[in-house]
Amino acid sequence: MAPLDKHNSLKHLPGVDHLLDLAKKDDRFIGIPRSVILDALRKTLDHIRQDILADIETSTDHDTILLAANILAKEKVRPRLVPVINATGVVLHTNLGRSLLCEDALNNIRTIAQSYSNLELKIETGKRGIRYEAVDDLICELTGAQSAIVVNNNAGAVLLALNTIAKDRQVVVSRGELVEIGGSFRVPDVMTKSGCILKEVGTTNRTHLRDYADAVSDSTGLFLKVHASNYKIEGFTASVDLKDLVLLGKDKNIPVMEDLGSGTLIDFSKYGLPLEPTIADSVRTGADIITFSGDKLLGGPQAGIIVGQKKTIDLIKKNPLTRALRIDKLTLAALESTLKLYRDEDTAIQKIPTLRMLTIPFKDICKKSDVLFKIIKEALGDLADIEVAHLNSRPGGGSFPELNLATQCITIKPKNISVSKLEMRMRLSTPSIIGRIEDNKYIIDPRTIQDGQETVISSTLAKILVKK
Repeated sequence: MAPLDKHNSLKHLPGVDHLLDLAKKDDRFIGIPRSVILDALRKTLDHIRQDILADIETSTDHDTILLAANILAKEKVRPRLVPVINATGVVLHTNLGRSLLCEDALNNIRTIAQSYSNLELKIETGKRGIRYEAVDDLICELTGAQSAIVVNNNAGAVLLALNTIAKDRQVVVSRGELVEIGGSFRVPDVMTKSGCILKEVGTTNRTHLRDYADAVSDSTGLFLKVHASNYKIEGFTASVDLKDLVLLGKDKNIPVMEDLGSGTLIDFSKYGLPLEPTIADSVRTGADIITFSGDKLLGGPQAGIIVGQKKTIDLIKKNPLTRALRIDKLTLAALESTLKLYRDEDTAIQKIPTLRMLTIPFKDICKKSDVLFKIIKEALGDLADIEVAHLNSRPGGGSFPELNLATQCITIKPKNISVSKLEMRMRLSTPSIIGRIEDNKYIIDPRTIQDGQETVISSTLAKILVKK
């Protein structure tokens, strides 16, 4: 493009104010804030100017500019956190938000969120209250602990407890329990941040009670046991039971803490899953402090729960870090509603989605799979090879390492596109559908699919495969 042509093209670009007036009358911009529209128009005009100067063919038509600006504006106002359909079979999928909240929790969140509440008010006396009291008694009732406090997540719970009990002192922990979980959370790093001094004992695969006893010195402040909820060591191994460590702690006058990670209030072995120590089991050993997550096997909101001896919990409550790590009223509302369901185990299993998905009988999984297979088969016809297959689901979320849950999945081998392209298009659809690929087939696991999502999955598959 000649310099004169460039000059004329730039000169005849419409002004932002004129385009803004046109956008106000354009239904495509309804509901989009003026500031967002203005920014989108300016960016669109700037792109056109750059194209003109670079001799790239472009349009200066008003409607074309408005269309481009509308796409930018809608992208700007589009929510970043959106619901997805989890068809992976991983129940506690960290990338997908872990636990789904039960209806009781959702209803209570709405009730508390849209109204003032007694978050820090004692209604009986009219004096200032403590927010943790909303769940303290309930947690103690369910676990048998003397006292409890809740913070924003389990990493925060561990950091707060360590900082309170053993700041500037040695914390004795087995080498085999110096774990790393998601997000590069490492026990040694949390110890450093809490102001404690790490004292490793034993070896990666074998640690004995005498290793803890031999490590005791004048600077020892705590025995720490970390439950290996997200990995498993097999073979020639040895570890120390919490109850034995507690007895040693009493003999040496050293407090004992256990980080359970994925704490549970029910015995999963009754439902065909491996035996996982319950929170109440740990409390009965007499350990001073036990920490665990609220959003893993508990099936509640993200939270770090600390239970244990009242004198130790009282010290934790006075720690200035407690305020920095405290939870808000919505988390409290969700946690209280979730915990109340545990007063009746059958009700908890039925109403808490995480528990329901983990314990659903195989025959019920097969029923869900058969219904889903029929819906998908009717929607796709001969566009893909569709079968049912006995595969495995996973608990996920750093719980039950290496456990496979028997499931019956739908496998799809499209005829007109690759399996990887199908996975990508399902993921990029609205709503996003997250499946998995095995043996060059697209896998849909009904374990984590919620009621009503079957038709969404089948219709999305049909749109993608018909469109190619």
